[in-house]
Amino acid sequence: MIPDYIKNLNLHEKIKFTTICMKDSRHINTIDRKKMIRLIEKSPDSLFIITHGTYTMPDSSRFLEANLKRKGVVIIFTGSMISLSFPGSDGGFNLGYSLANISHASPGVYVSMNGRLFKPKEVEKLLSEGRFASIFQT
Repeated sequence: MIPDYIKNLNLHEKIKFTTICMKDSRHINTIDRKKMIRLIEKSPDSLFIITHGTYTMPDSSRFLEANLKRKGVVIIFTGSMISLSFPGSDGGFNLGYSLANISHASPGVYVSMNGRLFKPKEVEKLLSEGRFASIFQT
């Protein structure tokens, strides 16, 4: 669904798509996360947006930040609280926000949700509020 969504935006940039796994994020494991790292390490590209289920998105972002050896890349994890296939989804906004910010972000790993870029060490999912936030905010 995401490649079709992006193609319909008629963006100027050429975007490549790779599927690592298609599973509920609660089932994403270390093997899947190591596949993400291998693909990024081997890629000639330096900008990456990873769509990911929200339950374990912070875990995957922290894993990549801790284990990625390659420097100078920007990796943004994004997803949606409501699937892109449903009315009222936040997926299109989160994806667009990620696309708008990726070329301006400093190298590193980020989580893009609810109109903010979070660093992996600060981000948390507030299930009761249906959004992501920084643990440093009061």
